[in-house]
Amino acid sequence: MKQTPYTAPAETRIGHVHLKVADIPRALAFWRDVLGLTVMLERPGAAFLSAGGYHHHIALNTWESEGGTPPPPHHTGLYHVAILYPDRAALAAALKRVLEAGVRLDGASDHGVSEALYLRDPDGNGVELYRDRPREEWPRDAAGEMTMFTRRLDVAALLAEA
Repeated sequence: MKQTPYTAPAETRIGHVHLKVADIPRALAFWRDVLGLTVMLERPGAAFLSAGGYHHHIALNTWESEGGTPPPPHHTGLYHVAILYPDRAALAAALKRVLEAGVRLDGASDHGVSEALYLRDPDGNGVELYRDRPREEWPRDAAGEMTMFTRRLDVAALLAEA
């Protein structure tokens, strides 16, 4: 069946991500203690966390995964969840906390439209911490269309802003 083209309203947002984890206390040590999200509600086998008092941006559960292991490479699943910080200083502060907690970065990229840090939570879920540049700074081609690229992010310069 052919569908009529549809464009979601511009105000549409991703509300939350629900992650299967092996151990709630271990997951909370990362999402709450390292990344600074607030626990809004905790139930047996689940925790709901947010920034700024929203009901939850990240939910963690062990309903189907208690004691489990991360999926092997080359399988389908979540590539990463991305957390958008309001500005470069907030991203730098998050980087400082991540490094102080001994969490290893998988990568750090300048995409022109954003600056991004890549890491993994204790369950192997990909996590991107990023900040968007103002739209007027986004790279554009000769026709005025937005372009993106991937270049090495100067992590030391970012950390110096923390």
